Amino acid sequence: MIYEFRTYDLKPRTLGQYDATLKKSLSAGRLEHSRLFGYWYSEFGLLNQALHIWPYDDLQQRTEVREEVNGIDFWPPATADLLTAQNTEIYFPAPFNDEAITGDHGPYYELRTYTYATGDTPKVIDAWSKAIQERRKHSAFIGAWFSELGDLNKWAHMWAYQSLDERTKVRSDMIARKIWPPADNPVPITQANKLFMPFSFSPLS
Repeated sequence: MIYEFRTYDLKPRTLGQYDATLKKSLSAGRLEHSRLFGYWYSEFGLLNQALHIWPYDDLQQRTEVREEVNGIDFWPPATADLLTAQNTEIYFPAPFNDEAITGDHGPYYELRTYTYATGDTPKVIDAWSKAIQERRKHSAFIGAWFSELGDLNKWAHMWAYQSLDERTKVRSDMIARKIWPPADNPVPITQANKLFMPFSFSPLS
């Protein structure tokens, strides 16, 4: 399985219009062709960004689906005038992900993106596999993914919180109790994070 992370930069003050347009477009048949994992807008970090994540069986299915949906009613959505930039990344899921996760876990979704040294990704997967079951008891673990196309050695992981206070308390508690980060996890070369909130139509809300 692969996950396509698509990030769109929107013009300021267009989030409401974008939400309404996508809600209409998605309900017109797009989701009959493939599943939408989640759809969010940035609340901290770079503002006016829309992140949507689409799972596919493989790159071939992605190509086939994109050909199928091109030109169906209301798809692609009429949002070109609202966009200033677009970016897409392909990730592979960590083996301990819950691929069927959906529902209300937020409204705050934190996406953290790390870069590791060459060859460290298997070590990260191993370290997380040993610790993730305990960590996910304390806040919603949405998923972790690693890059194999484009920028390599990237590790993206997403967590959901009901409030910013909960995020602060959970993260402090995990560090104090030495539950997280995993003890054997390699030290990343770079780290970045963004906080997102779900659009009205997101399967993860």
